[in-house]
Amino acid sequence: MEQLLNDFSPGLFVMQTLIMLVLIFIMAKYAWKPIMNSVEKREEGIKDALEAAEAAKKEMQNVTADSERLLQEARAERDALLKEARDIKANIISEAKEQAQAEGDKMIKQAQATIESEKKAAVADIKAQVANLSVEIAEKVIKEELSDKGKQQKLVEDMLGDIKLN
Repeated sequence: MEQLLNDFSPGLFVMQTLIMLVLIFIMAKYAWKPIMNSVEKREEGIKDALEAAEAAKKEMQNVTADSERLLQEARAERDALLKEARDIKANIISEAKEQAQAEGDKMIKQAQATIESEKKAAVADIKAQVANLSVEIAEKVIKEELSDKGKQQKLVEDMLGDIKLN
């Protein structure tokens, strides 16, 4: 530091101060405004970029909220469609069971009617066969009975006895 004090020259100091003042004046006159404008533009650009980032962030939140809402709506619609499909399935199954029950009842009634008619036909056939057999047996018995005159007389008297007059 002592050497600086020993080498100090007032003329040089004044000259350097004058050059510095001239440089400051030139800078203030010509360079200060463009530098300040550039700094202000840069500051404005940064501010606009921050605003744009904030707007993009809000837009992303809106898009996210919209997509979440759409997803919820799609899920609700899917659930409604599944519920409707289950209801339709249950209705179809119920209708099919009812129709099958009705068809089964109808078939049972038809089978019962067929069995009843076949039973009546069988009973009628048996009655006819019994009647034929009875006639044949009666014919043989009567032939046997009527072959003898005394037996014929007795049969006629028994039959007359059975008949009641009103």
